[in-house]
Amino acid sequence: MRPRKTILIVGVLVIWVLMTYLAFMRSVRVTDGTRPRPAFSNKLMLEQVQHFEQNLKSFSENRQNLYRDIINILRREDKVPSVPAQAIPDVPSQESPVRANEEEGNTKERNPEVDDQANGVLGVPVPLAPIPEAEDGRPEVERILSKFQQRYLNNDPAFPVIPVVVFACNRISVNKCLDDLIRYRPSPDQFPIIVSQDCDDEATRNTILSYRDEVTLIQQPDQSDIPVPPKEKKYKGYYKIARHYGWALRAVFGQGFDSVILVEDDLSVAPDFFEYFLGTYPILKRDKSLWCVSAWNDNGKDGLIDNTAHDLLYRSDFFPGLGWMMTKDLWDELEPKWPKAFWDDWIRQPEQRKERACIRPELPRTRTFGKIGVSNGLFFDKHLKYIKLSEEFVSFTKNNLSYLVKSAYDDTFLKAVYQSPVVTLDELKRGMVMTRDPIRIAYHTKDQYKRATKNLGLMDDFKSGVPRTAYRGIVSFFYNGQRVYLAPSANWKGYDLTWS
Repeated sequence: MRPRKTILIVGVLVIWVLMTYLAFMRSVRVTDGTRPRPAFSNKLMLEQVQHFEQNLKSFSENRQNLYRDIINILRREDKVPSVPAQAIPDVPSQESPVRANEEEGNTKERNPEVDDQANGVLGVPVPLAPIPEAEDGRPEVERILSKFQQRYLNNDPAFPVIPVVVFACNRISVNKCLDDLIRYRPSPDQFPIIVSQDCDDEATRNTILSYRDEVTLIQQPDQSDIPVPPKEKKYKGYYKIARHYGWALRAVFGQGFDSVILVEDDLSVAPDFFEYFLGTYPILKRDKSLWCVSAWNDNGKDGLIDNTAHDLLYRSDFFPGLGWMMTKDLWDELEPKWPKAFWDDWIRQPEQRKERACIRPELPRTRTFGKIGVSNGLFFDKHLKYIKLSEEFVSFTKNNLSYLVKSAYDDTFLKAVYQSPVVTLDELKRGMVMTRDPIRIAYHTKDQYKRATKNLGLMDDFKSGVPRTAYRGIVSFFYNGQRVYLAPSANWKGYDLTWS
């Protein structure tokens, strides 16, 4: 921290301490200048109580101002400057250069032990928290969100208003996420940013409020403790996350929005983040074999992706999350059975997925910076911190994305995979492949798949039998500058739940 910034913060703290001390001394004085006597009149006592209450109110206001002053000092030099709303630029694609122990926050990864514990709660619906009413009789969150009257810009269904819901708890670093979103947002009217906060953390709330009218804050009102089975007490954070997500989605979709984009508070976003979702929105609405669009690639590490394929998109049977768009139709389907915990693993189960796919990019449009969270940084140092964030702007709304429709995609994709020559893992690792065209590595068992992924640096786990990023069992990636498909046999019969 620079000396000037340090002096400003220390100065603010000293002033606050002095004000607190002086106010406290006033509160214990009596008219003769001595300490309070054991007995005095009821009238004098009432006056003293009223005076003390006024001082307490002053303390609270001073503390709020202190938080804002510190936040503004920290952001004065570090904040990424926001740009005014503007039309989506038409930029041609180019080759790319290259809570401690929070109860809620990062839901990135869990180890197999967590998955075993989850079996007792996945699929068990949880009653969603009631929304408290404001003074006018409406729910408070409804009163806050009622300012968003438009569902489509100029009442044109071709231009839907898509709220970005940022899920926050007690990370004051939420400012990094919000700075990115505001910087790259093409239109505040089309993409209102709604920050849903759980945990009731004051410092984080003040950080969010410092953005004033650039974002809208709603607060999850139910801060009561959650009953958790004794064996799962260390996973209580995942219960609170599921409660928070259920409440926020119910509140936002309850305002009549057609779709929303969900973002965790520890995500950075790419310059074409909003353009990506605008371009894929029509296909998500039209193709009923799709149920989400995600900005994330689980294998999006430098060296495993084609850095020049900025516009390449895939269908995936694996639900990626981490910056994703869903429709109200899907929420209407999921809300009645929303789980008590581990919502992301629950949503990947066959009963929810129903053989539907998500769209995902070759180059990730989100990247996590949140090492600390309920997952205690699991996989962060080993994997997540190496995810490469796309730096090029792709005009997805001007591209023809009809190749992602299932009827067209399956034929083209499967033909490309199964017409590619088969090589062994050892041949690929030892540089003995004689072609630079796409190649295929075959697997037939779980052990073969795990051996290949571990040797190649890919994520090797399964959720409900589905490998990360897979479509019809096929995982597409780059290795030594060459396209590789890790694929089952052509007569693949479906995912095996016992592989998880």
